[in-house]
Amino acid sequence: MANKIIKWLGHAGFQITSGKGKIIIIDPWLTDNPVASCKAEDITKADFVLVTHDHFDHIADAAQILKATGATLIGMPETVGRLKEEAGVPDSQIVFGTGMNIGGTVSSDGIAITMTQAFHSSQTGSPAGYLISLEDGYTVYHAGDTGIFSSMKLLGELFHIDLALLPIGGVFTMDPKQASVAVKLLVANTVIPMHYKTFPILEQDTSSYVEIMEKEAPNIEVIVLDPGQEYVV
Repeated sequence: MANKIIKWLGHAGFQITSGKGKIIIIDPWLTDNPVASCKAEDITKADFVLVTHDHFDHIADAAQILKATGATLIGMPETVGRLKEEAGVPDSQIVFGTGMNIGGTVSSDGIAITMTQAFHSSQTGSPAGYLISLEDGYTVYHAGDTGIFSSMKLLGELFHIDLALLPIGGVFTMDPKQASVAVKLLVANTVIPMHYKTFPILEQDTSSYVEIMEKEAPNIEVIVLDPGQEYVV
């Protein structure tokens, strides 16, 4: 089985390529994103498109990518319903034909994707996160936009989390201090910070997060990526 590749597309967007070549796109906001590493038109292959909620900076390019790739859309019923109504996403490209909700899992070709809670807001449905277990069991947690919550500890007990993708920008999500506690609750082996720098109001770099993690969780590896860079496992 080949290496797994986690590419940060910028903001909360990621592309995960599994060991068997399956491609998972999460929260695609690319074309009008000032820090994105590519445009929506550059995504020509995907098996799944996951949206955590329907704020523009997480969903803006989902419909275009779905149309170009034929991927399956995973999201809240109300949120996928919005994409169906406004962008014409067909039922055949929507998980279970209806979307799914917190606690739900879809399994396909050895990959299992479970929707988790998140504490944020959304114009439709509720905000969410995802636990993604790849073919060899390697598990990635994308927290979505969220504040810290104590049941992250339960997620860490239910799933062996190899890699956590956590927002650190503050204002709309966890800040560096909260995110450092979150990764300890999750008992993740490795963390990649996200959702910072894009807007002037957010945390502009990872320096404070890295400093806190070095002091409070030195056993957890922090991977800092620039948009377009990859973490290969």
